Amino acid sequence: MTLSERELVHWGERIGREVSAPIFIGLTGQLGAGKSVLARAIARGAGVEGAMPSPTFNLMFRYPAREGVEVVHLDLYRLREPDELWELGWEELGHGPDVVLVEWPERAGDHLPEDRWEIHLSPAGPGSHLRIVQVHRIGDPPHLPGFPVRLESGA
Repeated sequence: MTLSERELVHWGERIGREVSAPIFIGLTGQLGAGKSVLARAIARGAGVEGAMPSPTFNLMFRYPAREGVEVVHLDLYRLREPDELWELGWEELGHGPDVVLVEWPERAGDHLPEDRWEIHLSPAGPGSHLRIVQVHRIGDPPHLPGFPVRLESGA
């Protein structure tokens, strides 16, 4: 499905408000595809307030959200090797009431959880403000609310 940035933000906020934690959501797509826009919208919907800088250089930020939920936003673009994940406390993610949002999850290699969502974003065309959104369910993650997009099963 194709969404405007406004529709993408609206959907992300709905996910944040309604999703059950723990949940792991991988955000894939080229630079500038809207991964950070969607991650911030999900976090805002979950109750995160204040500035949310990109975790590109820090790799990870944690934010308190509603009712004891914590939003963990990671950007693995600068990760050199998947084994560097352990320095970030990767093994602890998703064991508590976490909404884990990971940009560039493919950089985690085989360390991704078995139960997760992957949302792929891509521009609808050169100079377009529209995004093509593909959603893939992997394993048995919690329900992802508010689908404005067609659900596809992934392996």
